[in-house]
Amino acid sequence: MAVINFGSINIDHVYSVDHFVKPGETLASSNYQQLLGGKGANQSIALAQAGADVQHVGSIHESDASFKQTLIKNGVDCRYVHCHDVPSGHAIIQVTPSGENAIVLFGGANQTITPDTVQKALSDTGSSDWVLTQNETSCIDEVLKQGREKGLKVAFNPAPMNSNVLALPLDCVDLLIVNETEAAAITQKESLEDIVSYFQQEWQHAEVLITLGKEGVMMIRQDDVIEVPAFTVEAVDTTAAGDTFIGYFLSAYSNHTDARQALIRGCAASALAVTRQGAAQSIPSRQEVDRFMAKHA
Repeated sequence: MAVINFGSINIDHVYSVDHFVKPGETLASSNYQQLLGGKGANQSIALAQAGADVQHVGSIHESDASFKQTLIKNGVDCRYVHCHDVPSGHAIIQVTPSGENAIVLFGGANQTITPDTVQKALSDTGSSDWVLTQNETSCIDEVLKQGREKGLKVAFNPAPMNSNVLALPLDCVDLLIVNETEAAAITQKESLEDIVSYFQQEWQHAEVLITLGKEGVMMIRQDDVIEVPAFTVEAVDTTAAGDTFIGYFLSAYSNHTDARQALIRGCAASALAVTRQGAAQSIPSRQEVDRFMAKHA
């Protein structure tokens, strides 16, 4: 079983600030780091750290090839990661002392994925494989459609959310992973109760995960809703928390782990990630997650 992840590879420019910069304000940063990031890269590393066979599909500028090597060193198969002459995608990230973040994205080479790229990457897949994608690359519609046509399980994390998501072939999705804001935008509902009801009535073709931050996560299925609380930790940086959860959950769930146990494992990995600075750098190893779960059982 493999997960083929069509995802972004970003260079994160991370600034530590007292508060998020306001319009017209010039704000000094107390620390600066340049790190590997992007939802796609983060989720691929989390999948690999969790033990999944993950193949990443994406692009990066040729001068940033060292970041591709970072993916490889973390256990990610990068045969479909191409070095391009287009500037790499990057993010400007502000991180406050409480661990909250604000992010500005530039797509760059992440927008160079073509239908041909999708076809080649899915050419030798097996019936038990999964396709994963987010909303930071080009050709998302092709990824969803071709994944479904090949009979693969399709997981979609529509982040960052925008109006284009609603025009995608969402009927091709088997697993939708959203936060409350994204769920509200897709359902056009405000209360969590109404959002859950909508998904159970209108999304019977798919399972839906809603991440709830400090409140944990819920999995919505036709006949039931599984709720798992978050672990209580002291947050330092929440940048890759959601990506870490997705990687660890999907690694377990795609290997037929019970849904509740897969959710708990994802929450444990995410809790560890927020206690560390950085994006990809904050993703814990399997052994660390095992120890954390044993301690908090």
